Amino acid sequence: MGKVRIKWLDKPQKHDYPAACSYLSLTLDPRTAKSVADRLRRAEMNKFAAKDVFRSSGLSLLGVSNGHVEEFRTQIIDKTAISPVLLYRDIRNGRLIIADGYHRLCAVYTFDEDAMIPCKIV
Repeated sequence: MGKVRIKWLDKPQKHDYPAACSYLSLTLDPRTAKSVADRLRRAEMNKFAAKDVFRSSGLSLLGVSNGHVEEFRTQIIDKTAISPVLLYRDIRNGRLIIADGYHRLCAVYTFDEDAMIPCKIV
């Protein structure tokens, strides 16, 4: 069986930015979290290998037993385009924060750890 081709939207969906702001506000003050989300809106699209995003974030891979990961796996198999990922470089702590798209990234990784992940990063 060949590799599954993952379809991506050209840009993150509008609701991804408030979700990123909400997540970031857990570790940043609300004004800073909003500023980061606004910077993400204006950022250019980039691409990074899934395995590199995981390594730099220090997060564990969620398995297919996770309901959200399974939903995104189904979308990928059905050739439904998924939203790019939003990333924040936490310079102070020396790690990458997946501000929005963790479950999408986990789903993609189950198909191809070398997959190039479209993202915005600030």
